[in-house]
This record gives sequence, structure tokens and C-alpha cells, in this order.
Amino acid sequence: MSKQSWRVGLLFSQTGATAAVERTALQASLLAIEEINAAGGVLGAPLEAVVTDPQSIPAQYGAHAERLLSGERIRLIFGCYMSSTRKITIPVVEALRGLLFYPTLYEGFEYSPNCIYTGACPNQNSIQLARYLLHVYGNRFLMVGSNYVYPYETNRIMTDLVVQGGGKVLDEIYVPLNAEPRDFAKTLRQIDKLKPDVVFSTVVGSATALFYESYHDTFGPERAPIASLTTSEAEVAEMRPEAAEGHVTAAPFFETLGTPAARQFVRSYKARFGPDAPVSACAEAAYFQMHMVARALRRTGTDDPDLLLHELREAEFDAPQGRVRIDAQNNHAYLWPRVARLDARKKFQIVWNPGVRVKPDPYCVVQSLDDWSADPLTPVPA
Repeated sequence: MSKQSWRVGLLFSQTGATAAVERTALQASLLAIEEINAAGGVLGAPLEAVVTDPQSIPAQYGAHAERLLSGERIRLIFGCYMSSTRKITIPVVEALRGLLFYPTLYEGFEYSPNCIYTGACPNQNSIQLARYLLHVYGNRFLMVGSNYVYPYETNRIMTDLVVQGGGKVLDEIYVPLNAEPRDFAKTLRQIDKLKPDVVFSTVVGSATALFYESYHDTFGPERAPIASLTTSEAEVAEMRPEAAEGHVTAAPFFETLGTPAARQFVRSYKARFGPDAPVSACAEAAYFQMHMVARALRRTGTDDPDLLLHELREAEFDAPQGRVRIDAQNNHAYLWPRVARLDARKKFQIVWNPGVRVKPDPYCVVQSLDDWSADPLTPVPA
């Protein structure tokens, strides 16, 4: 097949509340494209990125997706972060017969034949984090999150896991997406009153650093940890070291992961975007999904979504986190969950590595602290 280029759409925000973490995914996508093109492209033609900025505004994602698919005649879109943005984009992608690649952790309970989900679903992060927190810190949890779909659904799942482990949720509080100091006042008062063992945060975007710093300034270093699935290297980069230290998260990838593939990815990323550029789990998923698509394009010789989907289902790839795989039953990825705690240098240090690749269970069919739907046939990454 002769082509001038393979055009793909990148739908990540560079401005707005979630710009910091979305920028890591955008840059990782561009890094993968550069590597693919440096190696000769796909069947002799380069990948060409058409970059958009939906400004962290959910409605803009749908509008940009429609322009990419209809106006630009692009079939493949890589992007979205918040679940509200994905839920607006998927119907557009389905109607216009495109394919969305979504590299972000999310709340699960979703399937689209026109979406490949390469971020973690709840049985690949929530279960592992809950088990670790209950074992190490205690069983009294307070939930605080941003006011949109992902925090509500994730808090529901985490509450089930906490109760299953003999724990109790003391309160559940939500703040605006672009939260200001006064928005966290109620949360801090409740924490002071109830004294939880763990504060579980689903605060996202620019409000994350504000929450962690306000929490530290109110309670000092001797406080319960904030545990979060949405606090990555990108959000940590925006907060003071003393506000970050001691807090916990779970993800398939951390910048400090010691595998050779992870080290090479981080080196390449920082060489391209700067030594202080944060590398998040969202970035790693954005990186490996682009490489997986390039390989599928080579094998099929077309960007037709139906043919690509057939090629991608059950496809495996040696990602920085370990060997990943797309599940043919649900379009989600097998991933490697890990739990990490922030040190005094704002670096995530892995404190628990189960060492198993986990089959995606987006519907939480087996919602148990003791059953992760592990894939026992895959060797543990070094």
C-alpha cells in the first residue's frame, strides 16, 4: 500500500485543569511517533500527528473528535483523560466509525467496540491499593473527590472493598473540578473531626497540589496518608516536597520503575522533553498504545478500524511496565499493578509489587480483595 503518511489525531489538553497530566500523554504519544518514524515509519510512510487542544472542557473533546474524523478524515484518535471527556467522545467515534485509544485509568463498567482501553480499570489498581492500605494503615477511610463521574464511581468501588475488608467509610466529600482553598475547608474540618486512618482522594488536575499542600499545612507531617489513584508524577511535580512525602498510590507504571525497558523509556522521554519532565502511567500507556497501533498498521496495511481491531485483539507488546496484551473480550489491556509511596524527593518508591499481570475485569465480576484475575502464565518483569 502506498501512502504519503498515516494521519492520527491526538486529543489531549495542553491548557485547563487537567493539562499537566494530559501533556505527559501527548508528549509520550509524540515520542512514540518519532521513534516509529525514525525506524522507517509504517510500510515506508511516516505517522503524522494532528494535535488538538480541547482545553480540559468535556464538550470540546466531542467537537474536536468530530472535526478529526469528519473534517480531517482521520480514523484513529488517541486521547481523553477525565471519564466525562471519554463519555462525550465515544458516541462521536462510534457514529463516525473511528477508533479511540484511551490511555487513562478509569472507573470501569464500560465497553465500546470503537475504543481500546489501555489504562487501568478497578481490578488493576483499586483492589491492590485497598488491600495494601487496610493492611498497613488501618480501616477508617474518608473519601474526597472532584465532582464528576470518575470520583463517584471509584469511591463506590473503594467503599465496597473497604467494607469487605472490615473497614468503614466515615464521610464522602466532593469539590469543584477547579477547586480553590475555600472548597477544601469542609474536607479539612471533617478530617480533623473524624481522624481517619486513610484519606482516599479522587481529586484530579490542578486542584491536586492545592489539596495536598492544604492538608500538609493543616495537619503537619504526622498525618494519615492521602491515598490516590489519580495523583501521578504530573500532579506531584506541582506540589512542595514536604506536601507530597508519605502519600500513596497504585498504578501499572512509575517513573522510578527499575526494569530495563522502563529506564530506557524514561531516559528517552526526558532527553526529548527535559530532565524535569514528569513521566506518568498515562504517558506510558499512551506510548505503548501508539507502538501497538503502528505494528498493527504494518500487519494489516490499512487504518480501517474493523481490520485494526481484529489485529489488536489478543495482541501483546513489551511495554515499559512489562508485557501487555489487549483482551479480545472487552478491548481492555492486561496490566501490571504496583503500589508506591512518595519520598522526600517527590519520587514514587514501589512498596508493593505483586509481580503478576492482571487480566482486565472492567465490570468487577470478581470484586474481591483476594482475587485479582491474575494471569499466572506470564513471567514477572525483572
